[in-house]
Amino acid sequence: MASLQPLTALGKREATTVTHGPLTISERSEVALASVAARKGRAQDLSAAAQKAGVPLPGPASYQPGTPYSAFWVAPEMWFVEAPYATHELVADMLKSALGDAASITEQTDAWVAFDLSADDLTPLLERLCNADYATRPTGYATRTVMEHLGVYLIKHGPGAARLYGPRSSAESLLHALETAAHSVW
Repeated sequence: MASLQPLTALGKREATTVTHGPLTISERSEVALASVAARKGRAQDLSAAAQKAGVPLPGPASYQPGTPYSAFWVAPEMWFVEAPYATHELVADMLKSALGDAASITEQTDAWVAFDLSADDLTPLLERLCNADYATRPTGYATRTVMEHLGVYLIKHGPGAARLYGPRSSAESLLHALETAAHSVW
């Protein structure tokens, strides 16, 4: 009988952490992710169900932390919802139970790689990688942008802290782009 072992997006058993000068890049494999989209004409029903279940549904270009659910806006009436993988491995099923038929929900955990970036100031790094004006955006800002020809989501947790979601199939390319930009900055 085969003994299967889960692997991170970078193909390892443990999440990868890389340091370049003051920058730390941490792969986050302990995050469960699902998309939530309001069904046609059901936005108010979804809002009520989400509030009752403790699922934040932030406004445009925003991220809202919470326990156990955090979320960021990705499109009109659509969000990505995060939760701890250890307790929410079946996050999509949990959200379907909590939100009912007011939303269409899909599992996203294995489609994306998550990297947390930390440094005193991420602006010099991010201005080399994307067109998001990170320096002027407030904490809680979330946007879709492009890095190295890859569509990514960027969430600002503070001046020196961000989370980046990129396609899992391009995890190594995205990490390489981050490392290359870090070498040019520090």
